Amino acid sequence: MAIHSIFDYTSLRTEFEKSGISDHFIPLIWKHVVQNPSCDLDSIPSLPSAAYPLLRSKFRSMTSAVSSAVDSKDRVTTKLLIRLQNGTSVEAVIMRYDTRLGKYDGKPRPGGIRSTLCVSSQVGCKMGCRFCATGTMGFKNNLSSGEIVEQLVHANRFSKIRNVVFMGMGEPMNNYSSLVEAVQIMTGPPFQLSPKRITVSTVGIIHAINKFNDDLPNVNLAVSLHAPDQEVRCQIMPAARAFPLTKLMDALLSYQASSNQTVFVEYIMLDGVNDQEQHAHQLGKLLENLKSVVNLIPFNPIGTSSNYKTSKDQSVKKFQKILRGNYNIRTTIRQEMGQDISGACGQLVVNLSEQRSAGGASLLTDIEDLHIR
Repeated sequence: MAIHSIFDYTSLRTEFEKSGISDHFIPLIWKHVVQNPSCDLDSIPSLPSAAYPLLRSKFRSMTSAVSSAVDSKDRVTTKLLIRLQNGTSVEAVIMRYDTRLGKYDGKPRPGGIRSTLCVSSQVGCKMGCRFCATGTMGFKNNLSSGEIVEQLVHANRFSKIRNVVFMGMGEPMNNYSSLVEAVQIMTGPPFQLSPKRITVSTVGIIHAINKFNDDLPNVNLAVSLHAPDQEVRCQIMPAARAFPLTKLMDALLSYQASSNQTVFVEYIMLDGVNDQEQHAHQLGKLLENLKSVVNLIPFNPIGTSSNYKTSKDQSVKKFQKILRGNYNIRTTIRQEMGQDISGACGQLVVNLSEQRSAGGASLLTDIEDLHIR
């Protein structure tokens, strides 16, 4: 039987309840483990005597381990390969940003470097998006809430993490209960991350979007749209057949009405597929009633077998100009990080033998700086 992560809250609380131990001890346990990730659970002070044999028999301080940590040439990005107790692996990416490059209320932000962690929620992915390397793995298994949180514990040993984005391997909303529990743990003691600094990305799982605000209020929602009409979307995202664009937009409008949150729209730019002027106009009309920020993402090659090419810079800038000028939609172009270590958007796939090379990137503005204030 698999040993549980100490951060699997539901399992830990259930075992404590069975033994008559108050769950008020759980934050104390977590604090000790965060400070001492490789500790023996017997070393945690001030617990009831009944807690120690229970913890020793059913839980581990960390059920995963960092197999490798690879820095980009510019040291802005670090990709962690994390081995799980079932023998599979996931990747998590630390991205360092310079706050001074962004603005708040029209003024430069104070401070310096801060770090965002891109976490994985599944080993592989069921969605099969044709431009994404993770989709080539197929789906292996869901991560438990503890396995998701352990990525944050590992990452904090490399860089103090301020923001978390669920944009790594897997579709977070296909692992909904673990997603919700992991975020709740991250926003509570001892991590105390602000919900406003956590972003969950989805291809558009409608039934999950419908309950997202109730379960995770103030957490940011990002939608991988990638095409302005159903036909093109289905060509590049086979799973879109189950989530028609008209119904997805209805769900997003309903979500926004209840949450009053800006929706982030992710749009990967594929040369000749979804990057033409007519696509920009279609997208502008599609989003006209939604308060959104569109993030145009340059396509990152996923190997020689890829059927897609990166859009030309001129096409991307024209696309942005149409959305901004014709439809008054806040539109950014993502500056990619970690291409040289295959840690950029769409490149996460467990492949220990492959190393790509590319030019480094300079320090970037953070995802928070995309927010409409």
